Amino acid sequence: MKKYKLLTPGPLTTSDAVKAEMLFDHCTWDNEYKTITQKIRAQLLKLAHVSEDAYTAILMQGSGTFGVEAVLSSVIGDKDKVLFITNGAYGERMLDIADYHRLNYLAYNEEYNIIPDAAKVRAILTENPDITHVAMVHCETTTGILNDIHAIGELCAEFGKTYIVDAMSSFGGIDIPLEDDHIDFMISSANKCIQGVPGFSFILARTAALEASKGNARSLSLDIYDQWKTMNKDGKWRFTSPTHTVLAFSKALDELEERGGVEARYQRYASNNKLLIEKMAVLGINAYIDEAYRSPIITTFLYPEQGFDFTDMYNFVKERGYAIYPGKLTKVDTFRMGNIGEIYKEDVENLYNIFYDYLKQNA
Repeated sequence: MKKYKLLTPGPLTTSDAVKAEMLFDHCTWDNEYKTITQKIRAQLLKLAHVSEDAYTAILMQGSGTFGVEAVLSSVIGDKDKVLFITNGAYGERMLDIADYHRLNYLAYNEEYNIIPDAAKVRAILTENPDITHVAMVHCETTTGILNDIHAIGELCAEFGKTYIVDAMSSFGGIDIPLEDDHIDFMISSANKCIQGVPGFSFILARTAALEASKGNARSLSLDIYDQWKTMNKDGKWRFTSPTHTVLAFSKALDELEERGGVEARYQRYASNNKLLIEKMAVLGINAYIDEAYRSPIITTFLYPEQGFDFTDMYNFVKERGYAIYPGKLTKVDTFRMGNIGEIYKEDVENLYNIFYDYLKQNA
């Protein structure tokens, strides 16, 4: 199989050391393995700048969406009401989850290239005092837009609402101090900015809010309270865990710390992102999101004005060592490129040359 690097928002290109960890077969009941689980939980809380006295970490089998559904279906009671704040496909996916579980909710939807307005959220909370929870996405993978979770968190604290944040594409690559942002439940995934591989999601939860959710779960396998109670004893997962993914993630966490932590990773991602946008602009390929709202995680690009076929371009780029993402918008034609994973300046420069050759060939 021909090798290529992933310019995607996860799965992403991992280090050789992370890949090597998956060569070992581990038993789920083994004390050493359970110790690794507990180590991961402690490291995640450290990354979020919170203590084990106030917060806890729950690991959940499945993709990031499994983690989001686990939280929404476990935390929100039948008498509760959620305000969903959306400006992309992944915020809208929360609405799909809410419909499946028949949750009581309101939705505040913004255009995909606009961040939610805190003043509008204030008005909604004022007019709807029965709202108990607020949920939103931090970095919308649809476009790469970075939402202001702190401003909404301030409102949640002021109005006494439980705050749920999908930080799938940002945690580990952008600093997120949970307590300062007033976040009660944050969800992310093993195969994003921490640079592990797919297989499980994780939830960082304010312990008091988690305890208050007892009995609300609508699913056996996605019950985060029961998962927490079991995992809290000695690190045992309730059901079979993705052992190879867990070992790889543990190594990825160690690498993150060894390489300077979240700040150093953010700087690399941001540098790659800035260079990528500059290089693409030279070719007449411009970013969809305004600079003030862009994340360094993934960038959505508008199709160039000249003849452009995404599938043809995708294959051309892939044959030369890189895989990119199609767009996820309906109103305009776009494609996306991620900056996360083992991607460096030389990769961005290589990519520019590949696009240059493609456009020249198709001029």
